[in-house]
Amino acid sequence: MKGTRIDYGSIEPEARKIISLISRYVRNSTLEPKLVELVRIRVSQINGCAFCIDMHTQNARAAGETEQRLYCLSAWVDSPFYSEREKTALEFAEYLSDIGRSGIPDHLYHRVLSQFNENEYIAIVMLVNEISSWNRLSISCGATSGMYKGKNTV
Repeated sequence: MKGTRIDYGSIEPEARKIISLISRYVRNSTLEPKLVELVRIRVSQINGCAFCIDMHTQNARAAGETEQRLYCLSAWVDSPFYSEREKTALEFAEYLSDIGRSGIPDHLYHRVLSQFNENEYIAIVMLVNEISSWNRLSISCGATSGMYKGKNTV
């Protein structure tokens, strides 16, 4: 990646491969591609990764996501544009992103399992781990928004 501090793809391709294995796991799950991209964007917003926000908004658009839903994602709690399933996944992702604060409350755990099966529950946990890892790698290595070109679907 030009413009980065360290081109992690060239210097440590194994690091990239490890996270890519998690990406493949998520891709092979039964989670909907649009939902996956929404969670990736929201977690990237929380973590402040401009590169990943740029990448995954492009991917979400390519998957058919609307501009209105992308614009309102940071305020999803007060927005009527998301289904209960999506809102549950987004809330779960926010808690997972700051898990040390309070863990996962029982009420949220039960709500997630009312919207997702146990395999999907684990897939969301892995999804948040995946995008958080990409965020940390991208931020620490200096990847900047505008560098990503093209569609990299779920």
